[in-house]
Amino acid sequence: MANITRIKAKDPNKPSSDKKLKDQEVKKVQKTDKPVVKEAKKTVKKKKPFILFRPFVALGRYLKESWQEIRQVRWPNRKTTWKMVLAVFVYTIFFVVLIMLLDALFTFLFNLLLG
Repeated sequence: MANITRIKAKDPNKPSSDKKLKDQEVKKVQKTDKPVVKEAKKTVKKKKPFILFRPFVALGRYLKESWQEIRQVRWPNRKTTWKMVLAVFVYTIFFVVLIMLLDALFTFLFNLLLG
């Protein structure tokens, strides 16, 4: 079987848990002994779009986020893909034969009862 790795998307509402990276950055700043001046970020309020444009804005956001998710997918190689295709064909043939046998059995039973 192929080794499949799951990649989870980051939740934009969840704060980042990169505490180690932040600690390393602080240590680097402390080693330089230079005064660090942090600039205050101005919070810019985004205007809500006009009501007629909201569906298009939502569609654009959906497409952008979908594209980001697709880029995170790890696609299987050709050999793995053919193995999965073969497995689908085998299961499909198995269930087709099973349903045909059950259909023939029930047809035989109904013919015995009714006729």
